[in-house]
Amino acid sequence: MDLLFTLLATVVALGLLVTIHEYGHFWVARRCGVKVLRFSIGFGPALYSWHDRQGTEYVIAGIPLGGYVKMLDERESPVPEQELDQAFNRKSVKQRIAIVAAGPLANFLLAIVAFWIIAVLGITTVAPVTGPVEPGSVAERAGMREGLEILEIDGTATPTWHEVNLQLIRRLGETGQLQLLAREGEGAAPQSYTLQLRDWLRGAEQPDPVAALGLTSWKPAVPPLIGQVSPDGAAAAAGLQAGDLIVAINGERVSDWLVDVVPAIQASAGQSLELTIEREGSSRSLQLTPAAREQDGKLIGFVGAGIEAFEWPEHMMRSISHNPLTAIPVAVVKTWDMTVLTLDSLKKMVTGLVSAKNLSGPITIAKVAGASAKSGVESFLGFIAYLSISLGVLNLLPIPVLDGGHLVYYVAEWIRGKPLSERVQGWGLQIGLTMIVGVMLFAIYNDISRLGS
Repeated sequence: MDLLFTLLATVVALGLLVTIHEYGHFWVARRCGVKVLRFSIGFGPALYSWHDRQGTEYVIAGIPLGGYVKMLDERESPVPEQELDQAFNRKSVKQRIAIVAAGPLANFLLAIVAFWIIAVLGITTVAPVTGPVEPGSVAERAGMREGLEILEIDGTATPTWHEVNLQLIRRLGETGQLQLLAREGEGAAPQSYTLQLRDWLRGAEQPDPVAALGLTSWKPAVPPLIGQVSPDGAAAAAGLQAGDLIVAINGERVSDWLVDVVPAIQASAGQSLELTIEREGSSRSLQLTPAAREQDGKLIGFVGAGIEAFEWPEHMMRSISHNPLTAIPVAVVKTWDMTVLTLDSLKKMVTGLVSAKNLSGPITIAKVAGASAKSGVESFLGFIAYLSISLGVLNLLPIPVLDGGHLVYYVAEWIRGKPLSERVQGWGLQIGLTMIVGVMLFAIYNDISRLGS
């Protein structure tokens, strides 16, 4: 069921992104007077197709990993004389530039719409308040301590832990000063902290920026009070019941579900644990053997039990929302910032400041799509926006076979007054294909490596 859900979320996400991208090309081509022969979502054999009044064939194909818009073009097949004025290659260079650029621009527009919806719907999230600070860490040397709410990083507001991570990712591989603005409790005066970075996380394969600074997120104490027990799980087999309070594991006192109980269970797949519990005022012992399941390539223990529902303290929660008008600039700025971050990350990969191991392929995308869809509408919309920006940026790179490569050719034609020779364009096509196939294979290799780690 989880696999089916992940596949469905992936198909929906990729289908939407590809449709919007190709529709950008299609819409502008039609307005420039170009005849569109086929609008295909996916590759391979057609699962379903139909034609409109203008003769365009619309196709939903069997391999949902891309799409294309096929236009009338003398370079691909002979064109009847009466339709020459509708051929792509007969249009002005400015019109061809507009048609090619429309696909990536449509992806950026989709990201703006997704961020706008998120801003209007609003989110309620936990404030980025620090938990225990690691002794001797970068954060401790800067004077940071537990209980600080991070307000800004390098002058940019950070109302959520997500924003904190994004701002820290910008500094990967760098040397210099990181400026944090934080306060100790609501109403307290903000204080500035200067953290010294030196080749920070340079080349790290799976960087954790917050932990690398020595910071943790504050969490409330969660009493290990059982709230529900799955009837066919290890907890039920051991005799655990709703209302039981776990007070010790293997003779060691426990007081927090997240800090004490969960790590002990996850580290004990298939191994017997002695639980001391309190039930209806009396103490008793139970033998619990966690079942094993695979997660991120590792076996972890699970027992089929959950805790009694608890609420975060109200003062730790932050509600962020905007009206439809004020949400527009918020969405535009967010899209711009993420575009700049994507370009900067690509540059750092090329220069070696960020490990190329962070490059992700279809397997990782599928996993993230499924996880974000399960987390709710806001998470899935955010995933759509980030992936759409990545697709837009990727397609604008000046690599032949991509939209950006075609734009380079057309801009050169505009400047020179004539197109580049077919020989030069042929070389570019071969180089571009080699680069794209190489990057795709490397990304898939990274995906498979993560599955085994």
